[in-house]
Amino acid sequence: MSEDEAPGVDEVTSALLTASRLLVAISVRSLAAVEGAVTLPQFRLLVVLSSQGPSKLVTLAGLLEVNPSTAMRMVDRLAAAGLVRREASPESGREIRIQVTAAGRGIVDDVTARRRADIAQVVSRMPAGQRHALVAALRAFTDAGGEPPVTSVARLGWT
Repeated sequence: MSEDEAPGVDEVTSALLTASRLLVAISVRSLAAVEGAVTLPQFRLLVVLSSQGPSKLVTLAGLLEVNPSTAMRMVDRLAAAGLVRREASPESGREIRIQVTAAGRGIVDDVTARRRADIAQVVSRMPAGQRHALVAALRAFTDAGGEPPVTSVARLGWT
C-alpha cells in the first residue's frame, strides 16, 4: 500500500477509539467478578504494587495521579480488607512502604486472567493474517506513545 492509499490520521484515530471502547468493555466485565471487593481506583493501586513492588505512599500517589490523601484512603481500605500491608522500610524505620498481599495479588491475577481470556476470544475470531498485522500495528502504536512492552501477565492488569 502506497503512502497515498494509507488510512489517514482521522480514520486510524476513529478505529482506535472504537477498539478502545471494546477494551474498556472487556475491562469492566473482568472487574465485575470482584465487584464489591475493590473499586477501579483501588484495583489500579493493586496493579501498581503488583508490578512495581513495595512503594512509598507519595510514590503511589504520583503513579496513580491522585493526591497523597486520596492514596492514603485507598491504602487504608485495602489494608482493612487484607489486600495490602504497611511495613517499615529496611532503609529507614520512619519510612513506611505499602506492599500487596497474596490476597491482593490474587485479585490482580484473577481479573487479568479474565481480561486475557476475553481478549483471546476476540482475537481468535480474526483471520491469522489480520492478527499478524494487528500485532505489528499495535507495537508501532505503543512505541510511538512511549509505552513499554508488557513482559508478564500480571502487568496486563492496568494502564
